Amino acid sequence: MRSRINASKFLRPLSLAGNGAAHNAVALDQDRLTDLSLLDAYSRAVVSAAEKVSPAVANIDVQHVRSGSDRRLPQESRGAGSGFVFTPDGFLLTNSHVVHGASQITVTLADGRPFNAVLVGDDPDTDLAVIRINAPGLVAVSLGDSQAIRVGQLAIAIGNPYGFQCTVTAGVISALGRSLRARSGRLIDNVIQTDAALNPGNSGGPLVNSNGEVIGVNTAVILPAQGICFAVAVNTVKFVAARLIRDGRIRRSYIGVAGQNVSLHRRISRTHALPTTSGVLVLSVENNSPAQGAGLREGDVIVRYGNSAVASIDDLHRLLTEEQMGVKVDLTVLRRDEKVVLPIVPEESTKPT
Repeated sequence: MRSRINASKFLRPLSLAGNGAAHNAVALDQDRLTDLSLLDAYSRAVVSAAEKVSPAVANIDVQHVRSGSDRRLPQESRGAGSGFVFTPDGFLLTNSHVVHGASQITVTLADGRPFNAVLVGDDPDTDLAVIRINAPGLVAVSLGDSQAIRVGQLAIAIGNPYGFQCTVTAGVISALGRSLRARSGRLIDNVIQTDAALNPGNSGGPLVNSNGEVIGVNTAVILPAQGICFAVAVNTVKFVAARLIRDGRIRRSYIGVAGQNVSLHRRISRTHALPTTSGVLVLSVENNSPAQGAGLREGDVIVRYGNSAVASIDDLHRLLTEEQMGVKVDLTVLRRDEKVVLPIVPEESTKPT
């Protein structure tokens, strides 16, 4: 005898109040769908940016010839880095430390084509360089605006770490407005910090946003740390690249001193109405330099350049721009217990400071 089953009790609607576990399960499923949707959007953004930019990213091999230890036999050394095409007529951006002093530069494009490159110009003070190849059918990147980026947004790095071509890593913008010491000793301002993984060989490659626009040039890694990497902001890159293409170098002014940062006693700062409690102690003055002509002496402490306070050597570096060349300005120094104002005319620099 077949028994009848009352289906209504199995099809009875669930009570949200009395069936918390079921409600939670539905909510969890919705959360998973949301997570998957976000993950899919993230993946699409990275894939789209990588496909757009990767054809413009190149591997850069360099060769250096240096004098041997016995000063007779030259020694060859090789290095490698990354770069990217930013104009259709063959200009590429990379790091200065990748190509500086190279006797030969070889660029291998993403499609495998190798080309010899010439150095258009490099600027060790910002660790940027422009090289050029003569090649047809080049794909160029779009340069974005580093002023428009925000902490936390997606950042994608593309390069050739350890020779693995067109490697893509992704992370976020960790911080903005950092300062990074270049190998020349000057500070690079407005540097971007990211946790997109960089390794040796990534130097000179692009850091891009989700639209595939370059927002920085990857330049350095803090090796003992994890996820602390730096890129020169693209607005700095635009300025430097334009000057390198025009002049082959960045023109800066100099006054011809060697110095170090020193602290000033608060009493001295108050007595002379100084805005800072530190300055630049002059350790030496170059012969035939603007500083010597102005009467600057060893032991003087530079505290002001024109109307700008000088609290450190970095302040002085920032003030000695191309626009200052040939322009007379008052240099304020402390000489023993006196405040002395010296008119000085900076000249074009051929070396830092």
